[in-house]
This record gives sequence, C-alpha cells and structure tokens, in this order.
Amino acid sequence: MKTKITLFCAVFFLMMSMSFAQKKKDSQSIISGKVSISKYHSREELKKMPKGDLLVLYIERIEVIVNILPNIAFATKPGVTMESLGIPDTKDNTKALEENIKASSTYFDSTMEFQRRVLPYSDTTDLIAAILFYESTLKALHTYDDYKKD
Repeated sequence: MKTKITLFCAVFFLMMSMSFAQKKKDSQSIISGKVSISKYHSREELKKMPKGDLLVLYIERIEVIVNILPNIAFATKPGVTMESLGIPDTKDNTKALEENIKASSTYFDSTMEFQRRVLPYSDTTDLIAAILFYESTLKALHTYDDYKKD
C-alpha cells in the first residue's frame, strides 16, 4: 500500500512538472510603454500655461512618439506581438525584439536626461510650436490605415 502511494505521488509530481515545462512565455508586445496622450491642445490653451507645464507636455509627447513611430510598419497600438503578425517566434527574433525594446528605452532615458537639463532654456514660443507639431503627428496616426490602401 505504501509503495502504491509513493508511486502515485511520484507519477503525479512528474506529470505536474511536465505540464509546467510545456508552458510558453507570453509573446512580448512590439509597442510598449506610454502610447497615448490624454488631451490635444490649441495654441491659445498652450499660451496660457506656465512654462513648467509646457515642459511636461513636451516630454510626454516625445515619450509617445519614441514608443510608436519606430515600429509603425508593424503596429500603431500596443498589444501587437510578433506571433500575431505571423513573425516566427524564434529565439533570434525574440532576442532582436528584446534588444530593440532595451535600445529604445536607453535612447528615451538619455534623451529625457538631456531634455530636462536643457529644455528649460528653450523659448516658450518654440516649445509651444513643438508641442503642436508633436500633437499633429500623433493625430496623424489615427489616419495611418488610410495610407495602406492600394
């Protein structure tokens, strides 16, 4: 009786370990990080804001653009994975995606460090123009699918 229980437990644990070994890691999204802004602004609204608030808006827009634009040929929204695009989920492809995400993060961090130090010296008019330009670029993403038509 004791042998049967021991054998049953051994088989049970063996089956459990095999079932966990078969689980694949979820595919990583091609676009990650902040991918949207909460509000678009008019020039008049921006002119009324203090420079500190303009700096925050500028940095937020850069973050969204850095996360989306380099990958626009694949996706414009988060949640799209290599697997969902039909790209083989190989070790090399996964490594390439992870390296791309890391490089993008490193680029963004160094850009933000520079922006936080130097951007306060920018002219307010230029800052407003840049925010409006970035916002128009982000609005254009909503019409991206129109360019795919033959």
